[in-house]
Amino acid sequence: MGLPKIELPLFEAKIASSKEKVKFRPFTVKEEKILLMAQETNEPTQVLLAMKQIVNNCCLDVDAETLPLFDLEYLLLHIRGKSVNNMIQFTITDPETEKPVDCEIDIDQIELRIPEGHSKEIEINDDTRMLMRYPKLDQVSVFIDAVMPENNTVDALFDVMVSCIECVVVGDEVQNLDDYSAEEIKQFVENLPGKAINDLKFFFESMPTLSYDLEYQNSEGETKRMVLEGTQTFFL
Repeated sequence: MGLPKIELPLFEAKIASSKEKVKFRPFTVKEEKILLMAQETNEPTQVLLAMKQIVNNCCLDVDAETLPLFDLEYLLLHIRGKSVNNMIQFTITDPETEKPVDCEIDIDQIELRIPEGHSKEIEINDDTRMLMRYPKLDQVSVFIDAVMPENNTVDALFDVMVSCIECVVVGDEVQNLDDYSAEEIKQFVENLPGKAINDLKFFFESMPTLSYDLEYQNSEGETKRMVLEGTQTFFL
């Protein structure tokens, strides 16, 4: 007689950016091991790969590769909530006393925060604008590798930024960048005015993030506040 097959329940969550409903199951010991092994490497790209694998394993009809990072993080938090519990316990170091403080937060209180002024539309001139899309997981991995001190590859960063331009709108005409060669796109971007380049940089700097306003008491009994951002900050 074989061992019993454990049936796992299904839950429902909304993708943070689109509000689209998706079904998911809790992660198993197998998925928890994947995440723990990735965390032990202390390599951000390995953690991203583990996140992708877990979301693909646990979610129905979701391709983690197509999701922006903040949506992937949001789903992973909710999977964790149903797999373990909604409360996350962790320890921080108070910057003033430099002593550890035990904290606890509720996953349901973690928000998707969109900075003021953030927009997916970048105006080039009165008649022309660019529409942006958020970087997908493979692009985020390239970006992380490029900004590492040992790499600092300007060309890789440029390529990621360019690949996130979805289309250019001239008047009523929509020009999809997939219809143009890499050289044509490069020339177009290199000839953008300074304001458009600054707006392009701001698009990436101000992308939505998972955020939580933590209030705690340090060892001297003083009430302090700290903003936590990103999945790894929430100590999955």
